[in-house]
Amino acid sequence: MRLYHGTRIFSTAKDGSPENDEEENMKRKKEGAKQYQIQKAALEGRGEELSTAFAELANKEGFDESTSFYAEEDDFEDDFDEDDFIDFGSENPEDDMDRRIAAAQSDVSRGKVSVSNELEDFSSREDEFRKLGFKHEVNPFGNDETPRRDEFRLVTDAMICSACGSDFQCSNETRPGYLPEEKFNIQVKLSKIEELQNLQKKASENAEWSPEDEIEYLIQTSDGDVDSKEFDEFAEIDIDKVAEDMGLDIVKATKKKMICKRCHGLQNFGKVDTALRPGWTDEPLMSQSRFRALLAPLREKPSVIIALVDLFDFAGSVLPELDAIAGDNPVIIAANKVDLLPSKMGQHRAENWVRRELEYMGIKSIANVGGAVRLVSCKTGFGIAGLLSKARQVAEEIDTDVFVVGAANAGKSTLINYVLERNSRKEPTRVKRRAGNANAIKGAVTVSPLPGTTLKFIKVDLGEEKSLYDTPGLLVPGTLTQLLTPEELKVVVPKKKVEPITFRVASGKCVLVGGLARIEVIGDTKPFLFTFFVANDIKLHPTSSANADTFIETHTGGLLTPPLQKREENFEWEHHDVEIEGAGWKEAAADVVLCGLGWVAVTGAGVARIRITVPKGIIVSVRPPLMPFDVWEVASRYTGGRAVRKVSRNKSGSKRRRGVGRN
Repeated sequence: MRLYHGTRIFSTAKDGSPENDEEENMKRKKEGAKQYQIQKAALEGRGEELSTAFAELANKEGFDESTSFYAEEDDFEDDFDEDDFIDFGSENPEDDMDRRIAAAQSDVSRGKVSVSNELEDFSSREDEFRKLGFKHEVNPFGNDETPRRDEFRLVTDAMICSACGSDFQCSNETRPGYLPEEKFNIQVKLSKIEELQNLQKKASENAEWSPEDEIEYLIQTSDGDVDSKEFDEFAEIDIDKVAEDMGLDIVKATKKKMICKRCHGLQNFGKVDTALRPGWTDEPLMSQSRFRALLAPLREKPSVIIALVDLFDFAGSVLPELDAIAGDNPVIIAANKVDLLPSKMGQHRAENWVRRELEYMGIKSIANVGGAVRLVSCKTGFGIAGLLSKARQVAEEIDTDVFVVGAANAGKSTLINYVLERNSRKEPTRVKRRAGNANAIKGAVTVSPLPGTTLKFIKVDLGEEKSLYDTPGLLVPGTLTQLLTPEELKVVVPKKKVEPITFRVASGKCVLVGGLARIEVIGDTKPFLFTFFVANDIKLHPTSSANADTFIETHTGGLLTPPLQKREENFEWEHHDVEIEGAGWKEAAADVVLCGLGWVAVTGAGVARIRITVPKGIIVSVRPPLMPFDVWEVASRYTGGRAVRKVSRNKSGSKRRRGVGRN
């Protein structure tokens, strides 16, 4: 492209493919001279004004005095050789400008640069590059401040399991953080390299060393004989050479994330020994008192608290000690798992319901300055961007970090994983879980239906000197999930949108919720509608109250699941009797909450006398309905062998019926 005015020429490159034909070149030169004469005549008498305007235009396009020069007016084209112009063309006639522009636009939309297969293959030969002396750059962009999408980084330590936060050790398999001795020794070497890198960074930035830094330097760089090298020369030490002397391949050792044995079992098999399960073990490192002690300092320091609660198990996920943990700090309530509830639920109605319930439960910290309520789904990402934006805004105002707190299994680690995965997420991908590819779809932080997977703080760098911390989840007393095995938790904890179902229950009748609970109508009560909001895999069974005990004893682990098998010791049962004043047949009057399992919306006219039977110690409560208008949309009928949902039509228009619970 050329810009010219008068005798000044601004030149960058010729637009289009090279023209090697001499006749074409002459024709182009004559045309250029003709255009010049036309413009010269048109601009006669306005030279100074237009020269200034043209210079402004050129500067705006990136030209300046260094890229301009003067030439003869009539024959300035003759001063240029064909090779003076950069050519972005191709000898391939099919590779025209339109095709290249389309390819560039495609690259912009995909966020990547397309290259030839040969170049792609060459760039993937890591070993060849290393032989030539190339090294991995830890921070290839340096201090480049080019605006980019926010990138969040998991802050790791070679001697800490990044998935649960526990310290690595190789002495006891029944304690958190265990690694086989061979892998543990590799992490010890990596830890020394990390220390050297940190000290070297301080030296290169001329940062002031503390006495501890100097001692660490002497330990890491000598075998007992103190070297006389000055500390300001430390930046010149070859870290790769130090690693090679240790027999450590840094690239190979850091390519695969190292996690402890406990996290490996949870991430790949969903299992953990009882000795490593919080609430089931006497291990001090996994005690609730230790977890509470870790959170206690938050009230004494400025901090932004994201309190994660589970919309599906609200009563079992709101921390009773939330006010004590937060103090006067701003609290943002993140109501998680909104993706599990029916899509017709209004967002504002749900947010108002959350606020009313928190007020009823006596949670006052939501009213602190900066407090808010957000509906989110840590699995799908719904509402996460707004949640993080709000948290970072408040954190910047008071110059502090963000801490994610909540009950065990509320979804804190899932939130952290989603935040970290945003860095590499460009297009939504779906990978089917099968044997051999579990590592490809698991997150950086351990996530499991099992409560209490995170054992210490896990730090995520948010940039601009702000951090996000995942914290250990606390067990809320009276939740059913604490009584179940990992396999049973997979059934009870919903993984996809819940399909509620409604039964008409008369006096003397009941509905069995697997082998875990029983809801029955007692006394002189008219029939009521019970709408069950529980995980789709839990089997519901209507039956006579008189036969319920025998049926549970006979069919638990078979027709009634969970539990998935009969236990050596049966649950000790207790009854809760409640009375609910009906609000008519168009909306539910109240929800009966089974802590850790779900809830039952009660609809009808008159007074309903209801008996709820659950294992001893499990909390049962009554609250205003979360989904009061779904009763008739999910009505079902009982065929004698199973409950069948109301007839609906699929996308093709054909009728379908869906049974309740697993087939």
